[in-house]
Amino acid sequence: MINISTCQFAYEKSSIIDIDSLNIKEGEHLFLHGKSGSGKSTFLNLLCGVLVPTSGSIEVNSTKIELLSASERDSFRADNYGTIFQQFNLLAYLSVKENISLACGFSKEKTSNIKNMNEEIKSLLDALELNVDISRPAMNLSVGEQQRVAVARALIGKPKIIIADEPTSALDSSSKSSFMNLLFRQVDAQKSTLIFVSHDKSLSSGFKTVYDFEEINRASK
Repeated sequence: MINISTCQFAYEKSSIIDIDSLNIKEGEHLFLHGKSGSGKSTFLNLLCGVLVPTSGSIEVNSTKIELLSASERDSFRADNYGTIFQQFNLLAYLSVKENISLACGFSKEKTSNIKNMNEEIKSLLDALELNVDISRPAMNLSVGEQQRVAVARALIGKPKIIIADEPTSALDSSSKSSFMNLLFRQVDAQKSTLIFVSHDKSLSSGFKTVYDFEEINRASK
């Protein structure tokens, strides 16, 4: 699914990313941990095509991202990725339905995977054990409810790759295990590849593939 080869990225003369080789299989669950400032966020931006490598190659689903134009990268990202952000990034005044369906607004491929948007959203929320009125504004949800809406937004349209960037940082320890089980179950149901980034190593127990980012990124050593 993802093949990274001699990938380097630098801001001016400061090297941030230097990865010799990294391969992620289709359907794999990968856990990536590392201290703040080690380059994890920059790496995710490269992986999604927000940034392009200074040199080297990032191939995702047989497409070399660095060869795409900015607009082509935007379309590729919309079609192939679902992202769960640390701060959830919900639009407060939009409804649950509007926040979730927004992920499909930029992707014909995701939209084509959905027969009925309302039914698809309710099905996802049921699977995530969230019982809320989908017309309810996001600003009126609890932190836990907002998180599950953010997960549903990432999963809608069955994207090939799910990126979770510190998604449990706002949860207490008792809620993390439940969240992880729900996430694994839904990612497996959709047969998506999961890339999970966190500084909390205790969350790595459910992953078959675990990397210390400072071990694979030569620029951080």
